[in-house]
Amino acid sequence: VYLGTSEGGAPAPGVAPAASAGAASAAVAPPLLALRGAAVNYGGVRALRGVDLEVRSGEAVALLGANGAGKTTLARAISGAAPLAAGEIHFAGHSLAGLAPERITALGIGHCMEGRRIFSSLSVEENLLLAVPTADRAASGARLGSVYAIFPALTAHRHKSGTAMSGGQQQMLAIGRALMSAPRLLILDEVSLGLAPIAVGQLYEALARIRATGVAMLIVEQNIHRGLQLADRACVLAHGEVRLTGRPDEIRGSRELRELYVGEDADAGRG
Repeated sequence: VYLGTSEGGAPAPGVAPAASAGAASAAVAPPLLALRGAAVNYGGVRALRGVDLEVRSGEAVALLGANGAGKTTLARAISGAAPLAAGEIHFAGHSLAGLAPERITALGIGHCMEGRRIFSSLSVEENLLLAVPTADRAASGARLGSVYAIFPALTAHRHKSGTAMSGGQQQMLAIGRALMSAPRLLILDEVSLGLAPIAVGQLYEALARIRATGVAMLIVEQNIHRGLQLADRACVLAHGEVRLTGRPDEIRGSRELRELYVGEDADAGRG
């Protein structure tokens, strides 16, 4: 287990058999996503402080941390929703500096943001089609079929309002919408938040199927167990800094992880 702000070292295979093959092949290739010294300011506050992070093709990395640790800020910085104050982000050989979110999506990054953000005035299918880049309209039918195959529960609701479903089904829609751009990297921000355990289980079963197609994942989670479930590696943030990295078997149950979570919760209580 590494303590610090730099990732260092090649990623090791995760504990899940389905994930280990992708991680092993990814380890010999350059990173698909690379953050170097990434920093983000909100007003006069530095919310992200010199973060180094890598995700390789076909790899799943869990981004863990208590509420307010900087996880969502990091996800937003990657997808272009939060500008960098310092450092750099590269994806598939391209610098993401100054690129608009739609351009970053076109490069191959799908972002399922926290809070679902479903349009109530649009049907399920319209919500999905909204995410297809104009240049890819010809592929929209095939992509719809793929999303419905991953999330069969959406098929029966395809012509209903996107918000006329359960919370779990709305989260399926939000993930499906992120898949409609055919991403090489899928960022999943707190997809289990506020859902019943059975719905969370169904979502993570679907994520395993998505993972099996070779899509790389950055899984942002407060839930340690769920975050480590699909991961090859994990990265723990505290106060906007990387404080702990390692394989799931190294991270799970470690004293350092418990101390980081307890410390963050105590700070939040004082704030």
